[in-house]
Amino acid sequence: MDVGYGAYLRHALIAVGLIMIFAIYPLTILWPSGWGWGHGSSHYIYMIVGIYVTLGAFLLLASRNPAEHGSLIWFTVWSSLVHAVIMTVQAIEDPMERGHLAGDVPALYLIAILLAVLMKRRNASVVSPAV
Repeated sequence: MDVGYGAYLRHALIAVGLIMIFAIYPLTILWPSGWGWGHGSSHYIYMIVGIYVTLGAFLLLASRNPAEHGSLIWFTVWSSLVHAVIMTVQAIEDPMERGHLAGDVPALYLIAILLAVLMKRRNASVVSPAV
């Protein structure tokens, strides 16, 4: 049975995976100023949603055994952080995109921080065998 931070990590991976699969696209429709990038009609949204749906599916798979999928989880942490930093700069520079500072930008920072903390805690709670 998975106890401690490993269980929290598993639940976080499931939650983030489901959000990426089922929530991102509806949020771009319901709250375009906070979740949909570009002015007017843009093909970009379909590309980014496709990437996040795929990542979400792999995070769900990783939730079965996070220890075997550390690279994917750390990729999610770092890519979310990089994406959030770039989007923060763009939202500050472009007044038309400022709504993202209350939408997808903090969501990406939250994902990065949550998964990084849980990965660090999980790794710290794993007892290494004596050598």
